[in-house]
Amino acid sequence: METDYRIEQDSLGSYKVPSESYYGINTARSYDNFKINNSYVNINLILSMVLVKKSCAMANKKLKLVPDDIGTAIIDACDKILEGNIDYNKEFITNSLQGGAGTSTNMNVNEVIANLALEILGKNKGRYDIVHPLSHVNMSQSTNDVYPTALRIAAINLLRPLTDEFTVLQEVLQEKENEFSHIIKLGRTELMDALPMMMGQGFGAYAKAIARDRWRLYKIEERLREINLGGTAIGTSLNADRKYIYLVTDILQDITGLGISRADYLMDVTQNMDVFVEVSGLLKASAVNLIKISNDLRLLSSGPRGGFNEINLPSRQAGSSIMPGKVNPVMAEMMGEIAIKVIANDTAITMAAASGQLELNSFSPLIADSLLNSLEILKTGVNLFTENCIKGITANEKTCRDNLEKSTALGAALINHIGYDKASKVSLKALNENKTIKQILLEENILTEDKIDKILNPFEVTKPGTPGK
Repeated sequence: METDYRIEQDSLGSYKVPSESYYGINTARSYDNFKINNSYVNINLILSMVLVKKSCAMANKKLKLVPDDIGTAIIDACDKILEGNIDYNKEFITNSLQGGAGTSTNMNVNEVIANLALEILGKNKGRYDIVHPLSHVNMSQSTNDVYPTALRIAAINLLRPLTDEFTVLQEVLQEKENEFSHIIKLGRTELMDALPMMMGQGFGAYAKAIARDRWRLYKIEERLREINLGGTAIGTSLNADRKYIYLVTDILQDITGLGISRADYLMDVTQNMDVFVEVSGLLKASAVNLIKISNDLRLLSSGPRGGFNEINLPSRQAGSSIMPGKVNPVMAEMMGEIAIKVIANDTAITMAAASGQLELNSFSPLIADSLLNSLEILKTGVNLFTENCIKGITANEKTCRDNLEKSTALGAALINHIGYDKASKVSLKALNENKTIKQILLEENILTEDKIDKILNPFEVTKPGTPGK
């Protein structure tokens, strides 16, 4: 079916826009300019921007800077978008990667709101002489204060549930710490046999690392609360009424329910993106811990015959198209992949933030896309990792005990009784002759059996102090 078009005008000339589209000429130009892939601007950023537009319209209406009927129509249009009454995929079509520091996205939102407002007023789309995307919807604003403000709101709204997921993961790891507190196993350093430990201690260490991540992510929200709304293009507030600058922040606080505040130096927040680098840096730190934990779990569950086989990860799907019965640690692998993607996003955010020049950062769309992507995939990934992997871990207690007894790890407990050199010789002989340390000690009459049992008691060698004394 042939598409009908309307013709819209801008400073560059005329352009065809699909007649039924709520977006307008600026969005159409952007769509044609940035045909990179099928990745559109993150919907969380779009909806946060609509919240900002609603707050601005409410402030402009209250201060009588915009006609009452137009202000009301703009507010109602924002509510329609926030309620999901339009097809986002059809109307918000700017690519996630775009030149112009987010101007295309801001224009897209302005145009959709304007045409929805026109529809509410009973007018045809494109009648910008009645409701104008810039003169009315964008009144008292610039992309340069709307976009970073919306990004902060979107980030906070994703950061909170992510923090909750880390809380659950910490709690589940602590449950495993208690569940496995009685299981003695071989500790390893540099992948070589080390000292005995309780399996629960390992999970307790994981829980402590995740607890740090949870706390850091909880606290970092404070950095995102300062906004530059009202600063307009470069933070000098040109074309923004003084009363509006204060009122719009109060309104935005009220409708978002977030503890946001106006920055005391608007130009700083307009120019500098280091806050997003800081947030991303903490996401990267959490990704590092998640990679470490997921890799450990893969090692400990490896085998089942040719590996460690000390724990079992839940079986989620068949692992091979050619090897019957093979089951892979897919949830741990998924978590590792997500964490690597977060680290890659952090590199993009770092480079983009560093590439800003003078009064604006042109690469804010890359920062927004990367940061929101990290927050989204971490939230979902941590939830799946917790529910489909961590909760279902079981221990192979006999394997753990056998691995410990076959090793020379208990030799360290002998140092304070027979000296390092003699303990080393005993350990090496046990290893070379495929015997236990206890067997060598008895064969060479180095210690009595009662003394050996006290020193090598595996439950004592996992505690502070000298075993057997």
